[in-house]
Amino acid sequence: MIPFIGSVVAFVVALLVGGLAIYLGAALITDTEDYTRALVTALFGAIAWALTAWIPLFGPLVALVAWIWVINWRYPGGWTDAALVGVVAWVSALVILFVLNAVLGLGVGAFGVPGA
Repeated sequence: MIPFIGSVVAFVVALLVGGLAIYLGAALITDTEDYTRALVTALFGAIAWALTAWIPLFGPLVALVAWIWVINWRYPGGWTDAALVGVVAWVSALVILFVLNAVLGLGVGAFGVPGA
């Protein structure tokens, strides 16, 4: 039972980090400040990534486009703004994870932000 609880806690923390990163990107690029929307976007983005990243040869590229599509679907502004939200979210996730892992020693990831 304890490993299951640890997995659930890790998932929740990773989703909160991914949601925060997308929230920061969306707030900066689209002026949308809704953390719940960012959490749902992180969850859908992670699902889109998982469903497409396994494709041989072009999987990571297809997964990246799918992830940006999710952001484009969830936020106003079109593909360019969605890509910019993605870049800001990725950088934000790296900074957040650095603080959580290197400074606080938690050892967590970011669910819903590729490569973070």
